[in-house]
Formats: sequence, C-alpha cells, structure tokens
Amino acid sequence: MTRTQKQAEHTGDSSEKQHGRGAGSAVQSVDRAVSVLEILARVGEAGVTEIAEELDVHKSTAFRLLGVLENRGLVAQAKDRGKYYLGAAVLRLAGAAAVRLDISQEGVPVCRELADELGETVNVAVLDDDAAVNIMQARGTASVTAQNWLGRRTPLHATSSGKVLLAHMPPTLREGLLARALPRFTERTITGTSVLRAELEAVVEQGYGVTIEELELELAAVAAPIRAHDGKVIGAISVSGPVYRLNSDRLPELAKRTVAAGAELSRRMGYGF
Repeated sequence: MTRTQKQAEHTGDSSEKQHGRGAGSAVQSVDRAVSVLEILARVGEAGVTEIAEELDVHKSTAFRLLGVLENRGLVAQAKDRGKYYLGAAVLRLAGAAAVRLDISQEGVPVCRELADELGETVNVAVLDDDAAVNIMQARGTASVTAQNWLGRRTPLHATSSGKVLLAHMPPTLREGLLARALPRFTERTITGTSVLRAELEAVVEQGYGVTIEELELELAAVAAPIRAHDGKVIGAISVSGPVYRLNSDRLPELAKRTVAAGAELSRRMGYGF
C-alpha cells in the first residue's frame, strides 16, 4: 500500500469514526445483528470467528455485535465452549408473535358473532409494553361509521381492555406502571393511583372492565379477559360504542355477553382443557 493510499485510508477511517453513528452506519449495524441471529438460528451455535467469517467482518466487529445482543438477552454464550446460541429473549419475542397470530385467527368467528349479535364494534387487544394494542376488529350493524381502532395503541388506565390487561399483570409490573404519571384524557379519566387500584380489584372480582368517557367523550366500552391454556391473561375482548347506546341499563347485559365471548375465545386458545 502506498503512502497516499494509507493517508486516504486513515482519512476514511477518521470520517467513519466521526459519522459512524449516522443513519447508514446504524442500518448496517442492525442488518448485521439480524444476520447474526439468522446464522445462529441456522447452525445452532457458533463462535466469534465463525460469525465474523459469515458476515465478512473483523472479529472485533462480530464481538461487539454479539455483546450487544447478549446484553439484550437475544444471544447467550456457552461458557464451557465459548460459542454463542439464541437466547431466551428470542423465544419471548417469538411467543408474543405467535400469541397475536393465534388470537387473531381464533378470534375472527367469536368477534364476528358478538358484533352481529350486539350491533356494536368488537375489538381484541393485547399488551404492548405500556399500552394495549388492538389487533383485530369486527363491526356490527349499528357501528358502520364507528372509529377504526385496529392497530391503535391505547392507554391501559383509560380503556376497558387496558384495565383488564393491567388488572391481571404481575403485581411488580403493574405497580411499576402505576408509579408513572397517568395522563388525563377527559374529566372522567382515572388518574389517582388508589382509585385505579380499587377499580382494578373490581375488574378481577367481577370478571370484566368498564370505561365510560374516560378516553373519549361519548364513548363507552366493556371488556373481558382472554386466557391462554395455562390460565394467563393474554388479551382482552371489548365491545364499544356511544354512551347513548351503551348506557347503564344495557351495560350489564353487554358485560355478560362480552364475558361469554372472552370465555369462548379462551377455550379456543386451550384454556379449560
């Protein structure tokens, strides 16, 4: 290599160090990290040298990638052999994806029947970090102009599905979320921790959660839990509509039907066998 080439290489290295955290470098790092996971999924386990050769990068680069993935639990190292394999976090992510897929598939006939019977909007939501995300929706005849909730992340403390998911969380996780400031969306939003705790206790006791104008004015909803084969609550099925239709006289019957739909969907997910 000539002196000029070395100078050019040094200049390039300096530039790369200065801009290494730019968009291009970040995308390349993500791509390489995903490639590491794919390699381990294919071969079972591999050492730093093998991974570096597969990626066509220096061993130090492969080592840094593995270190980041190991810190996030996505890979683990066999201490006696020094080789890496897929970590428990991958199983957790895969399990969450499978749960969503299964609920979506099994929930279609249950939600469709409930929406047709009640004429209202029916949603299935699952926990997504600190929010409830709606993964499927069916609309009844009375809700043809209703808002589309599909794909929306909604606050746990201000929605019926969110209350169900929050009520059935492990206590430590629930208390961590309740320790945060709870945003107010309407005058009826529950933001006091003690009041919300009492509300969540009622959700567990009665088997369903209710919200009336807590997220949006003129909107009411009732939700019931969906359980996996082991009894763990993995989602919530809800019925929502305007308060003039989901009024105090009608809510008990809606709650009864929603709980029954949740039990049916839980049965389809393997609960009770």
